[in-house]
Amino acid sequence: MLLIADSGSTKTAWCLVNEQGAETYFSTEGYNPYFVTEEYVIRSIADNFPTTIDPAAISQVYFYGAGCQEDKSGVMEQTLGKIFPSASHISAELDLLGAARGLLGDTAGFAAILGTGTNTCFYDGRNISLHVDSLGFMLGDEGSGAAIGKRILSDFLRHKMPPAVHRLFVDTYGLTEGAIMHQVYKEPMPNRFCAGFTKFLTMPGIDNGYAYTLLRAAFTEFFTQLVACYPGYAEYSFNCVGSVGYHFRDVISEVAGDFRMQTGLIIPDLIGHLASNLKKYFLTGV
Repeated sequence: MLLIADSGSTKTAWCLVNEQGAETYFSTEGYNPYFVTEEYVIRSIADNFPTTIDPAAISQVYFYGAGCQEDKSGVMEQTLGKIFPSASHISAELDLLGAARGLLGDTAGFAAILGTGTNTCFYDGRNISLHVDSLGFMLGDEGSGAAIGKRILSDFLRHKMPPAVHRLFVDTYGLTEGAIMHQVYKEPMPNRFCAGFTKFLTMPGIDNGYAYTLLRAAFTEFFTQLVACYPGYAEYSFNCVGSVGYHFRDVISEVAGDFRMQTGLIIPDLIGHLASNLKKYFLTGV
């Protein structure tokens, strides 16, 4: 049996594929090797693994996760080896590579993740061939949920929102300036706090003109600062996975056109596409 995982820091989506190609999906919490111990991962997966499946029946494991850099991928592989002792192949690689393989299969192209954070790459059909660092929440992550949320909060705090939008924000969140500043500068994970405000742009009663203008500016910055850094980027289609990219795909497609880039596949989550592309090789051996 083949086991595939798409793991973030908060959630892992799993897919089991049997010899006939039938798929079983389940989820667990996320496992970023920078933040969790081997013992924690083993216990958590054991507690959430389907009771109808024997872990010893797993023959191959493909784990794609946040934090699976070169210095941590081996740690995760060793951990998974203890959970699935009969597996002849276990790999733990970056979530960005998983995104590229899920979006593009064995076709070369451009792939992006647009969720709480941002990540992009050129993909050669097997591996990442070029990666421009998004620089994270403090220095970059243009186009991400966190970056969009920062724009919303900045507009609120600087009184740049139209009056009706300002009232809607106050009525929805009831946040003071002091509470926002404390959350951003004093509490952990300000990126998640900021990203939580992206849904404000889809609320009933929101000024669609305000939402559109903000999103267009955010995605234009994303293309300017990240996508356009890739040489010959306009020769490829724009392919993206993530809640932000999916929910605002109409605006992204419009901005992509401004940068002479066709829109390809834009999906909310990865695991189904990743499983479909990987199981071809598992079942055929190609």
